[in-house]
Amino acid sequence: MLLTGTFSRTLDDKKRLGLPKRVREQLENPESVSVTPGPDQSLWLYSQPALQRLAEKLDQSPATDAEARVFRRLFFSQIDTVDLDTNGRILIPDRLLDFAGLKHEVVLIGVQDHLELWDAERWKQYMAQNAPRFDAVAEGAFQK
Repeated sequence: MLLTGTFSRTLDDKKRLGLPKRVREQLENPESVSVTPGPDQSLWLYSQPALQRLAEKLDQSPATDAEARVFRRLFFSQIDTVDLDTNGRILIPDRLLDFAGLKHEVVLIGVQDHLELWDAERWKQYMAQNAPRFDAVAEGAFQK
């Protein structure tokens, strides 16, 4: 599964996010998704199979790796699994809304194996700061 694209969305009055049909299809029309705090004050959304693959990758780190232990504890302890309603919406828990500073206008982006949910203004600032560095970042990403 390769998640791609940028989708401007709005949260409704009940703080529900409608997942675009294309995204639901890319996720193979799941009954639920897992939502967790991510870096840069974003939320990460995973399908169950993608979350399982991430867990398996993290299991490759030895139990003595302190940074891996911290990440696993912070990441997995904060996951909320939320159901999609019949209209393809998910209810974002209040504590995650607060963490990401989400109000009404949001941006949902596909990032290969997961989705990220950003406050629209914060995403705009992130793009303004980082898009000019794309060539340099791309070069470095392919040298690793």
